Amino acid sequence: MVLGPGAFSLAGKVAVITGAAQGIGAAIAQCFAVAGADVAICDRNGELLTDVATRCEAEGRRAWSGVLDVREPGPVCAWVDEVAAAAGRIDVLVNNAGGGFAAAFLDVSDKGQDALVRENFTSVTTMVRAVVPHLPPAVPDTRGGGGSIINITSIEAHRAAPGFAVYAAMKAAVANLTMSLALELGDRHVRVNAIAPDVIPTPGVGELPVRTPLPYPGHVDDVAAAALFLASDASSFVTGSTLYVDGGNRAAGGWRRTGEGAFTT
Repeated sequence: MVLGPGAFSLAGKVAVITGAAQGIGAAIAQCFAVAGADVAICDRNGELLTDVATRCEAEGRRAWSGVLDVREPGPVCAWVDEVAAAAGRIDVLVNNAGGGFAAAFLDVSDKGQDALVRENFTSVTTMVRAVVPHLPPAVPDTRGGGGSIINITSIEAHRAAPGFAVYAAMKAAVANLTMSLALELGDRHVRVNAIAPDVIPTPGVGELPVRTPLPYPGHVDDVAAAALFLASDASSFVTGSTLYVDGGNRAAGGWRRTGEGAFTT
């Protein structure tokens, strides 16, 4: 197999992306459209979602928008079925929607915890169950067919997160789910991977201090580029993995760069 630029093309594919009205989700939608994919995007913010769809269509691609709450299984499943009927297929799913709030664990109410679980974990399981039946069948004796599922987790899935305990626990659950689904869906040629970002400024979190081995912050396009790799044929032998787009923070552990360029704990 000779790898060329075409391996990163998404021409002819249809990608479903959740939480796509802004930030990382919007960047992934636009990146996929540039790479040749038609996109189905959903979010609760209809106005911003329309803007993203317009930009994707400007690349000559089809775009379907769904204003919905990923925490509600009924609307999610109905929308996915509508997309599959209109597009004729679904090849890629990006579970990007999620969110949290700062609070000590003992201050999180039962209602707040339920909201965090549904938004960051249950939404992923619901979307996977809705999309997998629409993924293309495996092509025996080839690498073809199957499709790709990409879960956007967080570096907090792999370290302690005081003040965000339930959010981090749900991201860790998604990271584990990613590995289990990679095994369960492997015989269908479905690849399941995760991306764990850190220090990526978005409208939801604002500017972030640069405390990474790389002396500059990340950008939403850095995550989009990683998603493009995992969605494309270039990653046809990658499954059950987490790709860290974190400026080296996981490798750094408790070490951080000082203003003078040295490292301290």
